[in-house]
Amino acid sequence: MLAATAPIDFSGLIHAGDLVVCGQATAEPVTLTEALMAQARQLPSFRMMVGPVFSETFAAASAANVSFLSYGVIGNARRLAKAGRLEMIPSHYSAFCADFASRRHRADVVLVQLAEAGGRLSASLSNDYVIDAARGARLVIAEINPDAPFTFGAEWPEDVPIHARVAASRPPVELASPPMDDVSRRIAAHAASLIADGSTLQFGVGRIPDAILSSLAHVRNLGIHSGLINDAVVELIERGALTNAEKGIDAGITVTNQVIGTQRLYRFVHENEAVAVRPTSYTHGQSVLARINRLVAINSALQVGLDGSVNSETLNGVTVGAIGGQLDFVRGANASRGGRAIIALPATAPDGASRIVVNVETVTTPRADVDAIVTEWGIAELRGCGLAERARRMIAIAAPEHRDALSAQLGRSAG
Repeated sequence: MLAATAPIDFSGLIHAGDLVVCGQATAEPVTLTEALMAQARQLPSFRMMVGPVFSETFAAASAANVSFLSYGVIGNARRLAKAGRLEMIPSHYSAFCADFASRRHRADVVLVQLAEAGGRLSASLSNDYVIDAARGARLVIAEINPDAPFTFGAEWPEDVPIHARVAASRPPVELASPPMDDVSRRIAAHAASLIADGSTLQFGVGRIPDAILSSLAHVRNLGIHSGLINDAVVELIERGALTNAEKGIDAGITVTNQVIGTQRLYRFVHENEAVAVRPTSYTHGQSVLARINRLVAINSALQVGLDGSVNSETLNGVTVGAIGGQLDFVRGANASRGGRAIIALPATAPDGASRIVVNVETVTTPRADVDAIVTEWGIAELRGCGLAERARRMIAIAAPEHRDALSAQLGRSAG
């Protein structure tokens, strides 16, 4: 084992052609990734696998000998994508993680942030693909962060070796909730009407999911089984709305794959047996999701077609989003007893273009899986509807200034 030091010297550790995998989102081991990027020009050419990026580590990653890969363009990964530095792997998040377990993706070097308590190690803020990547890696370097929470369900396996330990130079990355706006509030008010007492929630990152969660203080006995949790979950628990009592499985336990928030959330989950940070095979597994009572999946989109097809990936041929776990949870919610699959989005883009379109350019969630689409103008209940009725309902929740044009475009395409 290499001596504990920070920063670490990567010369001789990175080989030509290596695939380096690091923890994603708030689980990024920033002490290690910053050191690696600072030394990149002096190292052999290598590939870097990243997920959502909420740090500034890769913002100025100009070393030409480093190529980047990801399953989505989320957070500051957009800067890499805009610069043409990010190669996309179009994969569902569950499949992307499973590909490390099956060795379809083979990591050579793994950089991970861990928490330590009583001699035990935990992957802390994320239980994604890193552990499986580490099982087959030549070199695993752990950044031990005293400010990272020790979480249950994400304990580091004893059979996965750690070849070097480095002391973290800063607390974990934080992601505060974005400020709420009027459009988000209006969307949340519509979406909240679909969420009954005893529902179990899944949601993503962003202003709209946060707004929806903030609008649920009046709902009782909510549960969480999600790809992530954020600070809004703490508020729901403190208000007495979230008990996890009626989920059907994991009674009393908030289940998540990632913890993405601020120190408030990190303190809450630290050694909290009522929170389980579980692997993707469990959080996104169809057989698990189907057993949950009233699973409500809340996801976003870039576009929705008049037939209900959902695009969460591309605009004008450029990847600006991700497949992520959307279809995993949409199908899981559809299979859940009393479940709902909600796609929530603003009716217009920042440039004024309609997000409700005749045909989407990329299909992330097929029309056959769609349930309810929500904008600030209302709810389009699409399950069981024919194409003509779907189009009518979708146009009704488009921004008023785009409705005539959508009707005209639909007529021309039908003709």
